[in-house]
Amino acid sequence: MLKRALILISLLLWLPAALAETAISAARIWPAQDYTRLTLESKHPVQYKLFALSNPHRLVIDLEDVAPGSALTELADKVGSNDPYITSIRVGRFKPGVIRLVLDLKAEVKPQLFSLKPVAEYGHRLVLDVYPMVAIDPLMALLQQGEPGADSTAAASAIAEAPVIETTPGPEITPLPTIMPEQRFFPPSQPELRNRVLLIAIDAGHGGEDPGARGYRGTREKDITLSIARRLKAQIDDTPGMRAILIRDGDYFIPLHGRVEKAEKARADLFVSIHADAFVRRHARGSSVFALSQNGATSASARLLAKKENDADLIGGVNFAVKDPYLARTLVDLSQTAAISDSLKLAKHVLKEVGQINTLHRGRVEQAGFAVLKSPEIPSILVETAFISNPDEEQRLKDDAYQEKMARALLGGIKRYFAQNPALSKPRYAQNE
Repeated sequence: MLKRALILISLLLWLPAALAETAISAARIWPAQDYTRLTLESKHPVQYKLFALSNPHRLVIDLEDVAPGSALTELADKVGSNDPYITSIRVGRFKPGVIRLVLDLKAEVKPQLFSLKPVAEYGHRLVLDVYPMVAIDPLMALLQQGEPGADSTAAASAIAEAPVIETTPGPEITPLPTIMPEQRFFPPSQPELRNRVLLIAIDAGHGGEDPGARGYRGTREKDITLSIARRLKAQIDDTPGMRAILIRDGDYFIPLHGRVEKAEKARADLFVSIHADAFVRRHARGSSVFALSQNGATSASARLLAKKENDADLIGGVNFAVKDPYLARTLVDLSQTAAISDSLKLAKHVLKEVGQINTLHRGRVEQAGFAVLKSPEIPSILVETAFISNPDEEQRLKDDAYQEKMARALLGGIKRYFAQNPALSKPRYAQNE
């Protein structure tokens, strides 16, 4: 009898502690060359401690009052051999009330561990971002790929040196002539133009924790935008005198300011952000092209769209402890004004091309405060390729042939822009680390 009583008392003492433990409902890993992200999701916030060990390099995360469960035990199987930074993950109970995660690393890293409050479909999230000790330089990464048909030294000279271009735009022709993919739009008699490689930054919207909009049949915007972006890059790389860099080349999240920063570090000539719109009513359809606004949105729908796209940072999971250099930037300086003027020119050419393969949601370029378009140095546009919430357009967005046509239309608009607005040389400048 006494033994049963002691067991009962032990169970009663254990029960409140067990009930107080937080369950991890989901664990996700997003590997990328820029950084690898580990996300732990739960219904309640989790207390944690992080420290690093060397010889060999490891990261240790202690989770307090967290219950062991399948989401944690299966975490080790989610580490791929292609992860640039993490070799393996071990999970176990370190001591009563503490679950320990040990990340075996391939090299020394710079970790960032932070928590996020519930938003959209997510509960509380604990996020670990594993960065390399030296950030990946997008321009050097591009040069290492090599110039198609040339060696990497020639590519470096063509992109980084950026000689002065002495030329004047030709007269405007209405209607503009069709520019075929194989047609060289630089005058061959000017050798300095052949040495000036134009670099286009292609931003596939959303990614990783942020799926973007979802179609009627479950298609995710982040998948569509990446597929179109890759097709556009391939077409640009096949165009003489042009190269492309993908801001996001896999399924992972990049904060909006990080996308702008990456394009600027690569010294891009243009920035094109690709998206697929959604609306509560399924009949909404058509493509749209947007530029940054200096004086408020041009319509209520543009303002709402900008807010939705800017909320991607909340959904994707941005670390607000890291200073955003674009958050407090005012839009009244001359460089920003010039960038917006060029952005509108680019947007009009792209809108004209896109209108030849799809209905236009509005027959004009619109403007709003899109955070991803806030570079003062680079003409930037945001293209909503179609409404993914429209079943018919969702089906078209999934079609390989339509994606190729959309990429071709974007390239056509870019070519038309450069035909009338030749890019000037770029001065060398020191990058802030």
